[in-house]
Formats: sequence, structure tokens, C-alpha cells
Amino acid sequence: MAHDSKDSVGIIQTQTACVVGSDKPLRLKCGKTLGPIDVAYETYGQLNAARDNVILICHALSGNAHVAGYNSPDDSKPGWWDEMVGPGKPIDTERYFVVCSNFLGGCSGTTGPSSVNPATGKPYGLEFPIITIEDTVLVQKLLLETLGIDHLLAVVGGSMGGMQVLQWAISYPDMVQAALCIASTTRLNAQSIAFDAVGRNAILADPHFDDGHYHDHTGPDRGLAIARMIGHITYLSEQSMRDKFGRELRDTGDYNYEFNSEFSVETYLDYQGRTFIERFDANSYLYITKAMDYFDLTREYGSLEQAFSNTRCRFLVVSFSSDWLFPPEQSEEIVYALGAGSNDVTYCNIQSLYGHDAFLLESEKLGRLIWGFVNATWHRVRTSQRTLPEKCISSEKIKTAEHAKRVRVDYQLIDALIEPDSRVLDLGCGDGELLCRLIQDKNVIAEGIELDEELVINCAQCGVSVIHRDIERGLGMYPNDTFDYAVLSQTIQTLREPEKVIFELHRVAKKVIVSFPNFAHWRCRLQLLLSGKAPQTKQLPFRWYNSPNIHFLSLKDYDQFCAELGIRIEQKIPLGKRTTLPVHILPNLFAPQAIYITSKY
Repeated sequence: MAHDSKDSVGIIQTQTACVVGSDKPLRLKCGKTLGPIDVAYETYGQLNAARDNVILICHALSGNAHVAGYNSPDDSKPGWWDEMVGPGKPIDTERYFVVCSNFLGGCSGTTGPSSVNPATGKPYGLEFPIITIEDTVLVQKLLLETLGIDHLLAVVGGSMGGMQVLQWAISYPDMVQAALCIASTTRLNAQSIAFDAVGRNAILADPHFDDGHYHDHTGPDRGLAIARMIGHITYLSEQSMRDKFGRELRDTGDYNYEFNSEFSVETYLDYQGRTFIERFDANSYLYITKAMDYFDLTREYGSLEQAFSNTRCRFLVVSFSSDWLFPPEQSEEIVYALGAGSNDVTYCNIQSLYGHDAFLLESEKLGRLIWGFVNATWHRVRTSQRTLPEKCISSEKIKTAEHAKRVRVDYQLIDALIEPDSRVLDLGCGDGELLCRLIQDKNVIAEGIELDEELVINCAQCGVSVIHRDIERGLGMYPNDTFDYAVLSQTIQTLREPEKVIFELHRVAKKVIVSFPNFAHWRCRLQLLLSGKAPQTKQLPFRWYNSPNIHFLSLKDYDQFCAELGIRIEQKIPLGKRTTLPVHILPNLFAPQAIYITSKY
């Protein structure tokens, strides 16, 4: 079987390194010591001379070090994230040196409960000490030190791997440039802990468990299979299960009236259980799920804000809309805490039907996010400046769609209104064009908020920090006066509650720049008078039934609005043809659009 295609890393051998000797055992979080400790790992690509192109990938519960390629010519399946790692792939092994190691307590070569206890000469079993996410991150660091690596361009992980990513950013802030936390959480909720508990109880109740000392006879296969079935249900979404299985019967057209598996979903779970026991150890399942249960950054540090207070890296946080194991709200908690501390964070909630497993299946969208974010970080590292990659990905298709949806004001004018080295928030930032301008021209610290998923991905590819969010949900993640400027360009007329949004903008920013189309422009008035229909102009290209605009305001309306809210108008700039003098004499009649700069009294 050929595994030498140009986009594959090919045949990769798993290696093992001893990172802790028996003479100096490692003290674990639980207070016990462990040694020796061996770590199984794989590497891909080449370490450059500066040793600054390293990406560490952290695996999920059932994963291992084999993230890409094949371990032998006979392998039928590649590594668990092969679509993401390889030549020309989002994590490009022609550019980066990629490391992935098996989790401490695992069963794929790293020291765990199935390893031999040097004190007894037999497998540890339940004599293995309880481990934590913090312990396994420390062991990963020891591995990197063994490999001569003291700096990470990025650490990437999904699910339990995302927990490790967060711990890396917190424990070793000077070592990490970028943290990519995907479909993860800062702590399991009660429901997730409950699922873990049921899975562990299925193993512990298996008559073959034998207090964890089953290595010389048949093990608790049935209990482990049930644990896997329970866990696998949480990885899927209700809709994906309905679409894939429905109530379809596997082999017959009618019920058998017995207790054997007959629905397709039942036989699918049976298969998942059978294949899992062939490659996983029951004791490892107990220890790793317990490590996940114990992971709680709020408990450990007092609050999430405090947990992230010393982090220095960029963050990419990704959630999936149908993930009910680690729902988007848990990722948003991470984003809010990072925003409160003025961390550089990008967030995207990808629409997907695949549930928690989407981090393994949504390779196209997730791949574009990862590629763009890591590429932008790499550019910053190499230039030591807050600049954007030379080739900012912004497809004409996206730009055309964006400009068809809303006609933006002259970006050059807004650019001119903002002072250099400012901190700027652009709400409804679109494809990031304005923020890119400001970063390049004014060296600003720029952040965006955007509702459109594709535009969020585009911003991330350009190196612009952006939060995927409806701005009407508020800006509670930002403390007062976080920004020098907040920009609301061609958006206020689309908001359901503009008053609340404007109040929030003036809370988080010292100055607010608002632009909007003037519905009292003479062309609008004339069309309505002569045709009796809703007007259409260059600034208002929509028909009445497909317009995003739900409020119709003029310059006079906005003047009155600011007065009623107690907002000071520092500058009002009517926009129109420079040769049209009436624009400045009668702006409410002759200016098709306007820009306002406002502040609090």
C-alpha cells in the first residue's frame, strides 16, 4: 500500500524518550511521585536553525502521538488529524516542525497504569498515581527540553487537547507565541462529569476488572466498550444522529422483539465499543477522564481572569454550534476572560451539524482558521512587529458579497480620523479591510467583532483579531475605556436596539466613530415622492423586502439621538461629492451619508 503522496508526511515511526529518571521522580499535583517516565512521540517536518518553528499538537482522550501519516506500509488509516497536518496542509510540515506526544497515563507508549511499576515488576494498575492536565503539560515540557526545544510557535489541541493548550499558556507564558484552543473548556460542567462517572462505573463494575490487575487475563472489555459507547454519544449531535441513523433497522424490515441490537444506531455503537477495546486500556480511561474532571481553572486560580492574567500569547478559540459536550457558551467564557485582560484573542463559532466531533470533521473551515492564525503569528515572530502577512487572504467573492450587502464609507477618511498607536475596536468589521489599513498605516492595536462566519475566517486569515459575535449581545467582556476608538460603520441602521449598543460603545471606548446612510437625502425623497415606492440609491441598494436596514434615520435624527443620550458630537462630517457645495450648507438634504465622532460628556 503506497503512502508517499505529495500531501502526506509518509511513514512515520513513533519514538520514545525517557524524560524523568527513577533516581529523580517527578512530584505530581496529587502529592505523589512518579518515575521513571517515558514519553511516546512523533515529529514531522524539520526544525529550523532558529528553533522557532515548532508547533506542539495535544491530543484528545482517545488520541495518541500518531497525528499524521502512517506507522507502516500496511496501515489502512492515517493518523487521527492527517487532514490537518502535512505538506501544504493547514499545519504545513514544509514550514513548521510539528511534535505530538502521547498523554501521561496513556496506553500508546507513554508511562501509564499499564506500564511496569519498578517497585513490583508488575503493571501499575490502580497503584498508578492520579494525574492532572497540569502534570501532563509538565511532562510535555520535559519532552521538549529533551529535544532541545525551549520555544513554541504554537500549541494546538481540541477537546481535552484544548485543556492542555490553556494550561500551556498559563504555566509557561514565556514559551508560547500562540495558543489554539478548539472545542474545549476551562472546566467540565456537571453533565460532562456525570457522563465520565457513568463510563468509569461501567469499567469498575465489569467482573473482569479485578481491581485494575487484569493484564494477565481477560480484561474489562465489556465495561470499556460501554464507556466508549456513552462517550461517543456525547461526541455527536442529535441532528447528525437523526440524519445518519434515524430509526432505521440494521438487518430486517421489522422488529425482532428481543434485546439484541437491531437499530442502526445500536449496531454503530456496538462497533465503536469493539474497535475501542482493541486499542485502549481500561485503566487509562479511568485516569484520563479523572484528569479531565479535575481540570478547573477557576478553582485553581480564583477566576478565569486571574488564570489568564500572566499569559502573553495570541489566542484562537474555536467552538462548534452543535457541540453539546463543550457548547459554544464555554468557549465564550474563555473569550470574555481573555478580553477582560486585553489579551489578543480571535474567536469563531463554526456552524456544523457534527457535534463535538466537528473538530475532527470540519477540516475545511477549521483548516483555514488554523492556517491563517498560525501564518500571521509566524509573520509577527519573524518580523518582530505588529504587522500583517504580505499576502492577506481576501477573496473577491467575499469582498463582492460584503460590498453588495452594505456600502462602506470612505476608509481613507476614517483612517485619517484615528490617531497612530491607538487601540481600535471595529464593530461589524466585515472582511477586516479597515482594520488592515489601520494596522499598516497607523500601527494601531486593532480588534473586530463580526457576525458573518465567513468574514470572521477571512479576518483570521488576514491576521486581524476578531470575535464572532452579535454586537447586540453586548460588550461585557471589555472593561470601561478599553479602546481609544470604537468604529460602527454602516451598521447602526441595522440594529434592533441601537440605543443600547451606542451606550456600550461609549462605555468601552473614549471616542466613537459612527457612519450611516442618510435616508433624508434628496434622491430618497424624490424617489418616494415620484414613484411612491421605497427608494433605492447607491448607498441604499436594497429592495424593501431584502434590506438589512430596519431603522431609517437622517443626520437630524442622529443629532437629536445624541442629545437625548447625553453624547457629545465632536465632529460631524457629511459625505458627498466634493464639488457639491450644498452638502456643507444643507447636509441633511444633500449628503448621502455621514460620519460622526462622539464622546461622553
